[in-house]
Amino acid sequence: MTIYNLGSINIDHVYRLANLPRSGETIHSRDLSHGLGGKGANQSVAAARAGAHVVHLGAMGSGDDWVLRRLVDAGVDTNCIARLEGHVTGHAIILVDMAGENSIIVHSGANRALPDDTVTRDLTGIGPGDILLTQNETSLQVEAATRAKSAGATVIYSAAPFEIEALRAVLPHISILAVNEGEAFEAFAAFGENLPIEGMLVTRGAAGAEYRDFTTGEIHRQAAYPVKAQDTTGAGDCFTGWFAAGLARGENIPTALRHAAAAAAIQVTRHGAGDAMPDRTDVVQFLESQN
Repeated sequence: MTIYNLGSINIDHVYRLANLPRSGETIHSRDLSHGLGGKGANQSVAAARAGAHVVHLGAMGSGDDWVLRRLVDAGVDTNCIARLEGHVTGHAIILVDMAGENSIIVHSGANRALPDDTVTRDLTGIGPGDILLTQNETSLQVEAATRAKSAGATVIYSAAPFEIEALRAVLPHISILAVNEGEAFEAFAAFGENLPIEGMLVTRGAAGAEYRDFTTGEIHRQAAYPVKAQDTTGAGDCFTGWFAAGLARGENIPTALRHAAAAAAIQVTRHGAGDAMPDRTDVVQFLESQN
């Protein structure tokens, strides 16, 4: 069983601040670091470190080889990542305050310039039992979801950055919608509370997460594990990647939610996004410490 991820790849420029700036305010940064990011890359690393077989589909500029090395070191198959001349690798400007809260500006770069044959070439092997992850940070979302769903795969779509029209276009072709609490509210306001999908994964930060099963009407809730957060960047991606890996392993929903919650709890105690994703040993040890 394989997780295919049509996902963004970004270089994160992380500025650590005493407080997030107000409108019109200029402040000094206490620190600057660079790391692997992008919702797609974050989810691929999270799922791979959870033990899943992950194939990343995406694009980046012709340089930045260290980005590919980070993905490979995490266990991600990078053979389907296109290198595009004339396009920069996507990047994000991330502001993080002392409480670990963040504000983010993203430049898509190569993520929105995927070659037209990405879907037909790189998703030929997808089928029943496989999972497609995708997010609203790349081109070809609808095409990939359509092909994967028609092949019998489970399609998990992270609707971020949230755009109603992007979600409207892909909604008929997805199985599970992954959103945060605010995005869930907007989705319900636009489409009603009985969405035509199998389920919805809703992350609520310190309030935990829930999975709404639209086929049975059941709601599975998972509390967050109390930790002192250092950086919440990528926490939702960590949760989604681990949740997808759990489904790929054949875990039931409550087990997948529990493991994802533990992984996200560990991830927010570390600095960075993709580079901060825990592996399965980390999660097992963490859960043992909670008993």
